[in-house]
Amino acid sequence: MDTTIIYVLFGVFFLLLVLGAPITVSLGVAALATYLSLGEDPMAFVQIAFTSVGAFPLMALPAFILAGALMEAAGISRRLVDIAEAFAGPVTGGLAAATVFACMFFGAISGSGPATTAAVGMLMIPAMAKRGYDKGYGSAITASSGGLGVVIPPSIPMVIFGISGMGLQPPAEAVAEFGSFQTLSIPKLFIAGVVPGIVIASCLLTMNYIISKRRGYRGLSDVWSMSDIGASLRRGVWSILAPIIILGGIYSGLFTPTESAIVAIAYTLVVGIFLHKELKWKPTLKTLETTTWITGRVLLILFTATVFGRLLVEQRVPAIIAESMLSFTDNIYLIWAMVIGFLLFVGMFMETLAAIMILTPVLLPIMYMLGMDPVHVGIVVVCALAIGFQTPPLGENLFVASGIGGSSIEEISVKALPFAGASVFALFMIAYFPEISLWLPRVLGY
Repeated sequence: MDTTIIYVLFGVFFLLLVLGAPITVSLGVAALATYLSLGEDPMAFVQIAFTSVGAFPLMALPAFILAGALMEAAGISRRLVDIAEAFAGPVTGGLAAATVFACMFFGAISGSGPATTAAVGMLMIPAMAKRGYDKGYGSAITASSGGLGVVIPPSIPMVIFGISGMGLQPPAEAVAEFGSFQTLSIPKLFIAGVVPGIVIASCLLTMNYIISKRRGYRGLSDVWSMSDIGASLRRGVWSILAPIIILGGIYSGLFTPTESAIVAIAYTLVVGIFLHKELKWKPTLKTLETTTWITGRVLLILFTATVFGRLLVEQRVPAIIAESMLSFTDNIYLIWAMVIGFLLFVGMFMETLAAIMILTPVLLPIMYMLGMDPVHVGIVVVCALAIGFQTPPLGENLFVASGIGGSSIEEISVKALPFAGASVFALFMIAYFPEISLWLPRVLGY
């Protein structure tokens, strides 16, 4: 490895970040400066970057973003929230528990953390305030649960991890020691995210119960009302069918994740226009604007992060880091602890998709050397970076919840700490017990 090249790559990158340049610019300029210092044709830089945004699975990105936005405009998300409230019933802290369930439901549609926080928060934060919940607490539980939007499939970060990791083959020495590895695919990542999502949600619900019991936040009713549950299910039957159709089609092999996103859009249009009759022209145009803005931002990051990652691999940075870690310890639990700590730190400061695109070429070869399944690694990476949605200073979900509820970022951050702790506990469980991620794909024959 030419250490001068690494100094140029990381030196320019961190210098631009410190100066306040957007991460896309920092990645692109650092990679271009490295290419020029190597004396290579800058056209190679452009060709690699252009190829990165031409992958077929990437077409799922704008389609899932649009599907999630349309479902909110079509009244699907509101009906999912009503169902969650009906099932919460007399449970202590029931409305906050319903928020967690609603984020799980909407996460099975949107694939985005901030989108899930916004869709559920618009309904649940004011509702919790009316029921006597502290407004900061309501915003904190919503921001914390919003991270489930990227763990429960379909998930935009999982799509990006799949694209970033598919081109990384296990090192020959890892294959010689551990044999062949499972292939990495986006449908397998989606299936693997189901149980970890439930584990994280369970930890959030447990923490909510403990805090709500101490604060006296009672349930929505004295007993479960089967009539209310039945009525909410009847009103929301088309909403419930949305994630069933999307995920069922992927898992059954009827269509690919990319095709499922198109099916989701078509389904939402039919439900919103002809069944719910709530999808109007102006909100529909707004969803197109939202989709264009988010997709453009993601593609720009992908455009530059791919070249940055390619340079890291070519300069053997992942291999050197792996050798350093293995020389320090070969205890898999300690290595996972170091990796998780690093991911949590990065998640506090870096946008999730950019972090995945930069770190995947570094982390995946390291974990291959330890015999780790790439699907398990992907789930841990996504779950760890999802916690960054609820931790400052970046904390996108915190800003969304603050904008909806009116509480300050500082107040929400403090009240979100117990939920961040619960999420970290769940994350270590997922990392230390690979079967949590790998059991369902194996049962379904993946």
